[in-house]
Amino acid sequence: MRFTEHELTAALAGAAKVVLAADRRFRKRGVDVDTAWEQMDRYQRFKILDALGDRVLPVLVALPDVDVAPGTRPTYDDRRVAEVVESLLPGGRGRLRRAVEVKARTALVQAALAAIPPRLDPDALLTDES
Repeated sequence: MRFTEHELTAALAGAAKVVLAADRRFRKRGVDVDTAWEQMDRYQRFKILDALGDRVLPVLVALPDVDVAPGTRPTYDDRRVAEVVESLLPGGRGRLRRAVEVKARTALVQAALAAIPPRLDPDALLTDES
């Protein structure tokens, strides 16, 4: 799938916030995830984004192209994302470990896709006639 740099950045940040929300330290403090994200310094955010980049970005790029209407986000069902994730995983893992990793990465990629902002038609190339 072809994503813009902004869309990939938003997707990765959305996935990072999901991972951050799952952290027990933040849940115990009762801090909002967006607030905690803003309070982190750039290096702390970089470490999370760097760790997630190798897991999320190759899957997003390998997803098949779909037509995305202006004002909507690209969406994929779990089965399609799981197929792509499974094709990108290296071999040599046990069946159970592989299944868990596929489920976890699929959920992470779905969270990243949900964080992508709706596509716009900035050049007003689409009209009612097209």
